[in-house]
Amino acid sequence: MSSTVEAKSAGGRGKAKGSKKSVSRSQKAGLQFPVGRIARYLKKGRYAQRLGSGSPIYLSAVLEYLAAEVLELAGNAARDNKKNRIIPRHIQLAVRNDEELSKLLGSVTIANGGVLPNIHSNLLPKKNGKGKVESASQSQEF
Repeated sequence: MSSTVEAKSAGGRGKAKGSKKSVSRSQKAGLQFPVGRIARYLKKGRYAQRLGSGSPIYLSAVLEYLAAEVLELAGNAARDNKKNRIIPRHIQLAVRNDEELSKLLGSVTIANGGVLPNIHSNLLPKKNGKGKVESASQSQEF
């Protein structure tokens, strides 16, 4: 009689002693970004009447890749500036120095990011034949 009770509990709906722990869709896909939350946002946003089961996984993977790419480049920018902490300036430098990310985020403003250091060539002092800088006060001489 006791064997039938154990068989029912193991195969039934309730959690038995030998049941497995639930595995999230993010863990199944090997991702850090939350697949379930992105699926909920896609449903709640009503972007389409129906939502495929693979679309939140794909979107999570793309977002995770973009985040990892930006963080890696921003970490390199922070290391170049001898800092251990990434600040918005490092993210700005990372994004604007990368051609593809700059194109993707071209119309995005990063708060406290500043601008890329750039001096227009017309504003630089002119050089003579041997590399000497000509004096700017020649027109003022009498």
